[in-house]
Amino acid sequence: MTDKQRIEAYFAAFNGGDTAAMLEMVDEQVAHHVNQGGVRQGKALFEEFNTHMTRCYRETLEDIVVFEAAVPGRVAAEFIVSGEYLATDEGLPEASGQRYRLPAASFFELRDGRITRITTYYNLPEWIRQVGG
Repeated sequence: MTDKQRIEAYFAAFNGGDTAAMLEMVDEQVAHHVNQGGVRQGKALFEEFNTHMTRCYRETLEDIVVFEAAVPGRVAAEFIVSGEYLATDEGLPEASGQRYRLPAASFFELRDGRITRITTYYNLPEWIRQVGG
């Protein structure tokens, strides 16, 4: 499986709600750079993040385009996040099932067939505007 194919499989697992499959693809020491947040180091914190996100949000990624860099082990993707805000997330507006759509991008590093870094960016102020904050 190429790095690009692995990231396509990662997004397919995300869209299928298959956190276990996503966890199988990441390295034990994965560095997860959260949008406008810190770095969560390790598979356990990545799993914790995904559990939290599943509780608060129902999201599907659409119009995914995956780009493989000329440098081995580097992959990027752009996509549209289509979601529903299910449960109030700390420090954010109150949730009441609001729907949102916004562009986002993720950047990955891979080594030996495992994802070692995930960095995701989206426009948080635009998301807050869409959910009525």
